[in-house]
Amino acid sequence: MEEKNYLQDIHEIKNLMNKSSQFISLSGLSGVLAGIYALAGAFIANQVLLANEDDYVTLESATFRYLLLTAFGVLALSISTAMVLTHSKAKKQQETIWNSTSRRMAINFLIPLMTGGIFELLLLRHQFYGLLAPVMLIFYGLACVNASKYTLRDVRYLGITVVVLGLIATEYSGYAIEFWALGFGACHIIYGAIMYYKYDRK
Repeated sequence: MEEKNYLQDIHEIKNLMNKSSQFISLSGLSGVLAGIYALAGAFIANQVLLANEDDYVTLESATFRYLLLTAFGVLALSISTAMVLTHSKAKKQQETIWNSTSRRMAINFLIPLMTGGIFELLLLRHQFYGLLAPVMLIFYGLACVNASKYTLRDVRYLGITVVVLGLIATEYSGYAIEFWALGFGACHIIYGAIMYYKYDRK
């Protein structure tokens, strides 16, 4: 009986340590939905490019504005869905969504992401359009890897996968939308589903 109590105490201590060092309320389902949004965005972007294939894409072109609007739409939907589902999961686990651990995770995620955003603007300014998708993938992947030490380990593997896809996409810049769909769409769906079945169904 005493041995059983000791094991239960150790299990509770381990859970407390994990909660204090890791933000474990990330929703796997939000990752799946973000992937679906990304695939839908990739489809829309492809249709826009096909409809305007005779036009050269520049910062001032209508095609670029449509692509930018699509990207921001996907981002807004993904962030809002993640916040709603993560808040719901945190509430069920009797945790707060904004604490010292989640703040550290957010800071470590945003540093590479904001750096990549600035780099993207510089690429746009100098008209290196072929590098936009690879750079986006690489810096997003690095952001996931950097933040993973404060959350679920699966986020690290997602980040590494996306970085590798970004590097490959640099070599095959003519397939930007396909790699964008793979990195932000398929990878989010796969890793989100894994996280959902590993953590959210308990």
